Amino acid sequence: MDNTSRLFFALWPDDETRQTLTRLGRSISAKEFKWVQPHNLHVTLVFLGQVDKDAELLIKQSVAGITAQPFSLTFDSLSYWSKPKILCLTCLQPAPEAAVLLAAALAAAVANCGLQTDTRPYTPHITLARHARYLSDVKIEPIVWRAEAFCLIESCSEPDGIRYQVIQQWPFIKPTANPDQ
Repeated sequence: MDNTSRLFFALWPDDETRQTLTRLGRSISAKEFKWVQPHNLHVTLVFLGQVDKDAELLIKQSVAGITAQPFSLTFDSLSYWSKPKILCLTCLQPAPEAAVLLAAALAAAVANCGLQTDTRPYTPHITLARHARYLSDVKIEPIVWRAEAFCLIESCSEPDGIRYQVIQQWPFIKPTANPDQ
């Protein structure tokens, strides 16, 4: 297994968004939950699983041509998902089309490289805690996540737990002003 890495594509927060999410997590009093460390907070786009180095290189090449415009996700609901036992932030409004199209393009690129991914409809969420057993009764202020790039992330096992590490980042195309206007 030395030649493989546990990988996924994700949106990675800027420092301000990460601090806002960290403050929210600290405001929820549920000591028995296993809180996600602030440096690991992210929005998964496509989970890949164990990938060998050759497939990783092929996947990086395959997604290099994917383009997207920056978009925003508004996380305005605290949710409890009982099967994975997670407390997460979700969006009351459907995900913007740009986010759904990006997740679909990444999944298609990965599938073209011979890997299978989750076929359920894309649902953006931010996992705040694992091993949760209930929904904490907390009113939250909406958190706007401005997405301007997608990243390939590696899940690294360390003595004190898992740490997510950005392997590569692909910036979105910034809209240009039309000089004719």
